[in-house]
Amino acid sequence: MALLIGLGVIVLLAILITVGSIRIIPQANAGIVERLGKYHKTLEPGLNLIVPGIDRLRPLVDLREKVVSFPPQPVITEDNLVVSIDTVIYFQVTNPKSATYEIENYIQGIEQLVVTTLRNSVGGLDLEKALTSRDHINAILRGVLDEATSKWGVRVNRVEIKAIEPPPSVQESMEKQMRADRDKRAAILTAEGEKQSQILRAEGNRQADILRAEGEAQARVINAEGEATAIAKVFEAIHSANPDEKVLAYKYLEQLPVIANGTASKLWIIPAELSGAAASIIKAFKPQ
Repeated sequence: MALLIGLGVIVLLAILITVGSIRIIPQANAGIVERLGKYHKTLEPGLNLIVPGIDRLRPLVDLREKVVSFPPQPVITEDNLVVSIDTVIYFQVTNPKSATYEIENYIQGIEQLVVTTLRNSVGGLDLEKALTSRDHINAILRGVLDEATSKWGVRVNRVEIKAIEPPPSVQESMEKQMRADRDKRAAILTAEGEKQSQILRAEGNRQADILRAEGEAQARVINAEGEATAIAKVFEAIHSANPDEKVLAYKYLEQLPVIANGTASKLWIIPAELSGAAASIIKAFKPQ
């Protein structure tokens, strides 16, 4: 009986030791093992074995890329204006051992580096340059952070400035200036539009007058050509008929009322040939 109890205790201890020695590390994590208080090894994702009672597994280190947004930091520019700058840092742990032993809190260390670097870089710029030099400030921040965090086992992948907010009084002045600039540009565009409209309207009127004059001239030419053609045909018909003096005198007398009824005729003259024509008509109608 005592032997069975002893065997049971041994089996139980073996199970406990086996269970205590098994460590499962999730994906994208790493485990730091200390043996007797000293760094021993880094556990990879998957099934791992340690010595219970001798080895100690520290809290797991996340190897995924992290995004940290730091609170707005007051920074004094070269022209003595206080601006608030929001920053976002994208970083990733590349060496779990260095991230565990080289610095106590690498996130806090990165934040303090960002604050001091911002104050140094923006402090040498005036407000206008600071507002338009985000890429330059980002490059400075990344260079400083890469150099400092490399020994911590951390790689800074990207640094972004979310916002640079000047004092409220400066913001109000900038808004007024921007509003004045927009009004000025709008007035200029309106004046240019009206000028262009007037030019186009004048050009259109000129083209219309030219076309109207050309049309009237062509119409007069065509009418004159028609009248000339008609006169030529009448003249040709008269000559072809070979009329005598009696017919010509009669047609001449038919046109006298038309000449007299003209609205523009204030004075008309009787030709000397009228007496001869009248004589010819009397002779023509006089009985033989």
